[in-house]
Formats: sequence, structure tokens, C-alpha cells
Amino acid sequence: MARFIFVTGGVVSSLGKGLAGAALASLLQARGYKVRMRKLDPYINVDPGTMNPYEHGECYVTDDGAETDLDLGHYERFTGVASKQSDNVTTGRIYQTVIRKERRGDYLGATVQVIPHITNAIKEFATADIEDEDFVLVEIGGTVGDIESLPFMEAIRQLGNELRNNAIFIHLTLVPYIAAAGELKTKPTQHSVKELRSIGIQPDILLCRSEQPIPAGQRAKIGQFCNVAPEAVIQALDVRTIYEVPLSYHKEGFDDAVLNAFGIEDAPEPDLSKWEDIVDRCINPDGEVSIAVVGKYIELQDAYKSLSESLIHGGIANKVKVNVDWIESEVFEQNEEALSERLTGVHAILVPGGFGERGAEGKIKAASYARINKIPYFGICYGMQMAVIEGCRSLGGLPNAGTSEFGNFDPNVVGIMTEWTKGNETETRSADGDLGGTMRLGAYPCDLLEGTQAREIYGEAQVHERHRHRYEVNIAYRDILEKAGYKFSGLSPHGDLPEIVEITDHPWFIGVQFHPELKSKPFEPHPLFESFIKAALDHSRLV
Repeated sequence: MARFIFVTGGVVSSLGKGLAGAALASLLQARGYKVRMRKLDPYINVDPGTMNPYEHGECYVTDDGAETDLDLGHYERFTGVASKQSDNVTTGRIYQTVIRKERRGDYLGATVQVIPHITNAIKEFATADIEDEDFVLVEIGGTVGDIESLPFMEAIRQLGNELRNNAIFIHLTLVPYIAAAGELKTKPTQHSVKELRSIGIQPDILLCRSEQPIPAGQRAKIGQFCNVAPEAVIQALDVRTIYEVPLSYHKEGFDDAVLNAFGIEDAPEPDLSKWEDIVDRCINPDGEVSIAVVGKYIELQDAYKSLSESLIHGGIANKVKVNVDWIESEVFEQNEEALSERLTGVHAILVPGGFGERGAEGKIKAASYARINKIPYFGICYGMQMAVIEGCRSLGGLPNAGTSEFGNFDPNVVGIMTEWTKGNETETRSADGDLGGTMRLGAYPCDLLEGTQAREIYGEAQVHERHRHRYEVNIAYRDILEKAGYKFSGLSPHGDLPEIVEITDHPWFIGVQFHPELKSKPFEPHPLFESFIKAALDHSRLV
């Protein structure tokens, strides 16, 4: 039977529950156990698919097409275990499920209530779709005391009783350092645990985030007032890179405390050699490169969380430090001189995904600058579309080319697939309806053409990559672009959807319709990011 680990948070948000859970899962993996991770999100949205990145950060997409919380990206990057639709649920989806059952009459006329109907639905989700996992880690979003998280807290309280010795609770809190007093303060943790215990949950382990080492006496005090064994009060200090967190937690005895809580005494020692190598590559690089990321959500870098981590992974593969210059694309529209001022001297340019017209012309200018000046360029999703529009305008004899996402251009070289395909078996969505149901989501196959740069980078004829987009490049403009020096090096199996475009006489200019950053891991960097950073390194030797 799988053992469940419930991870809650207190005091303040953004302490890193997702990262803590992912690091713990990687430590259990290193001991030979099979793990699974999932997230319970208290917000009422059905999923984060329609949420502004400024509201929620990145929307992470799984192979099976689920739009999920960005913490699932941490889970995959640390464990390598592919997340599923069944690994993330929200209050909105729980209530949607219960209301549909009520409308069908499944409750036989009973009064539908938070307890037991909502809590039962949460418990069913938390325990469903389990195969042969040894440990299932379940993170509850938000902090203890939030009104919206109460049904989830009640559900895991009930599960703790039902699972008995096969469930433990970990509570992540903050132990702040008050500089004026020169002291670490344990009272916030005490109050957080008191709040947690008031709803019937006694934590087995406390993970205490702190900027300063917590003396043994302070940890003993926390344990005494929170009814937790002193050795189960684990300090979680800041580290040099997030990929050092598993090593730090193991040093503090976090995984040992978890195994002890389950009464497991014969667990093998963890093999942490891959994490030691990753950390060494991060903190002892042989060089560095500068990458300009020209986007529209740069004020909140969580909007590009997987992207920024994938650039680090590319750096790990090449043993170089990656310095990212985050540039708001609108500055290139407002100031012509900003283009050369900001991009002169960078070693590569990346234009990421996004939605909407704001900043689009700035991204097109960035693609043009990279093409003309032979700077490595990586266009992802929207970044590929903008590069294609730039190519059609500058080299393809279509100066008014654009995308139907912004209006009616002459011509629209990018649009919703149903604008030019009717009855095609690859048509997977309609041009109208709910915004949450009109995108191509999840993993789709891509055939790579022989003799292309993309084929050389991947080293295989077909790959499966994750998509999240509503608009496609129109295959009808393939001939125009290829006569201008572009190559459609990756296509859908039916040959009707461009997946990868590259420029043949450019050192490294590749646009992809999918999101390769969603499959990159520190111990398995995505081939495109590894190659992109190498191209940036090669370019750095020329400037």
C-alpha cells in the first residue's frame, strides 16, 4: 500500500512547499523508492489555463494535456516522473464534479454539503490513480488558516485517520530573523502549528525555512511547543542553487525523519551522485553566456519558470553559467534605439510563448535583429510565429503579413487551424466556445526531416513535445518561406502543421510551435536548450 505524505504551509506563502516536496521525493527516489506527487489547489478556477500569468505564474502542461500549477514543473524536474491530469485538482474542479453528480441525481436527493460530499471528492482525487508507488506526496496550496483551503485540510485530516500508519503530515513554516533584535523568532511557527492543530492535524515533521542557522536549543523549543520530536524539526536554509536543496535536506536529516515517521528502519542509503554533479556544474562553471529573453511577463519571472530552469539546464550540460537579461518586448516598439542598445553584446536571443497583441511588434523586431546579425535565436510557440511573420514580411514579399490573433491581415500567415482546415482528422478543437477548450494541449508527435539542424540536434526521426497554443503557422506559406531561406524541419505526421522552422544559412535560428521547456530536467537537459546554449557559447567567442 502506498504511503501518503501531506505537505502543508504556514505563516506566509512562497516558502517553497512545491520545491520542498520535490526535493524530498528525489531523496526517496535516491533510496530506491517509487514516488508520485500531486497538488491540491484551493482557488475556484477549474484550472490555471485562463489565468493571467501575473495572477498565477506559469501554467504547466502535462503530456495528457492538463493545464496545471507550476509546482508540477518542480515535481517533474526533480523526479523525472511525468505528471498527469490526475495529479492536480482545484476547488473549482472539485465543485464542478460534485455539482454535475448532483444534477444527475447521483446523491439520491440528499442535501449536498461540504462535509461529506466535497471532502469525499477531495479524498477520492487524492487516492485515485495510484499504481505501485511506494510514496505519494500531496501538497496543499496556500497556507493554514486560509478560508478557501479548509475543505482540503478537513479532507486530509480524515485521510490521516483512515490511512493511519500509512500517512504523515509535514508542515513548512518560517522562522524569521529579526535583524534589529539579532534573534530568530519561533513564535510564528508556534502559532501556525496551533492553527493547524485546531483543525485536527498534528504535524509529524516541521520544515523550518530560515535565512540563519537555527540553534539546537531553538529547534528543541519549537518541538516542545509544537508537540514534535526535536529531531523532526528540520531547518531549511537558503542554498546556492535550488538543485542543492536535496543535498541540503539530506544533510539536515529530512529524509531520515520521514522514514522514521513511517517506522522504516532498513532503507538503503541514497545515491546522490547525480545531484552532486549538477550542483558542481552550477557553482563551478567553466564560463558564462548572456541570453536576452524578450517577453511580455518579465515583471513576474514565475511566468517563465520552466523556461528559466531550462536555460540553467542548458548551462549545466555545457558547464557554463547562464546570465539572463529579461527584456520587456514593448521597449523595442517605443524606442528604436533600444534594440541595438539592449541586444548588442548578448550571445543569444530567446522569444518565449505568450498570448495577445501587446509587445508583438517588439518580438518581431527581436527576431529580425537576430536574423540579420547572425545571433542565435530560439523562438518558442509565439516566438516561432513572430519569426515566421518577420520572415514573410522581410524576405517573402508579404509586407502586411500577420496573425488572425490580432485582426485581419493581408495575409494571415498564422491563425486558428480551423480557419484553413475543415474536416481534417487532425482538427482537435473548434474556433469558438470556452477559452479553456480551444487550445492544442499536451504531447503531440513531430516528424523531423533528414538533413536538418533540428534532426541533428534531436538525433531521432520523431519526437513527442508538449503544446499549449491556439494559433498555428499556416502550412500554405511553406513554399514562400523556404524560397526565402527558411526550412520547415519539423512537421506533424500528416504534414499539415509546421512544428519547427529554421533558417538554413544562420548559425542557429530555430522556432518551435511546442514548449520544449516543459520536458527539460537538470539531469536530462532538453536537446534544444543544450544546443542553444552551446550556440550562445560559440557566439560569445566571436564577440
